[in-house]
Amino acid sequence: MRLISLRNPSRRRERLKRRPMTEIDDTTAAAAFRKLVAHLQHRTDAQNVDLMGLAGFCRNCLGDWLSEASNGALSSAEGREYVYGMPYAEWKARHQQPATPDQLQRMEESLKRNPT
Repeated sequence: MRLISLRNPSRRRERLKRRPMTEIDDTTAAAAFRKLVAHLQHRTDAQNVDLMGLAGFCRNCLGDWLSEASNGALSSAEGREYVYGMPYAEWKARHQQPATPDQLQRMEESLKRNPT
C-alpha cells in the first residue's frame, strides 16, 4: 500500500476523491455506521440543530436513511428509534434544548449546501 504524504493536502484530497465508498464492503461500512450511531447516542450534548448547522444532517436524517435502506422493512419512526436508542419523543424530552436564532440560521445556511 502506498502512503500519501500529509504534507501535501491537495494531493491527498485528490487521491481520496478517487476512493468511492462503494469500494468498502458492506460489513465494514455497517460496523462504521453502528459506531457512529453509538457515538451519537452517547453524545446527547451534540444537539441535532448543531449537527445540521455544521454538517447538514442529524440523527433524524440517519434514522430516515436507515429506513430508506431497509426497503420498507423499517418505518421512519423505527429507523429513528434505532438511531436514538429510544423513541424520538422520549429522546427529545430528555435531551433536546431549545434552538437559538443563531443555531437556526446556521442550520438554514448549511442545508442550502446539501445535494438535492
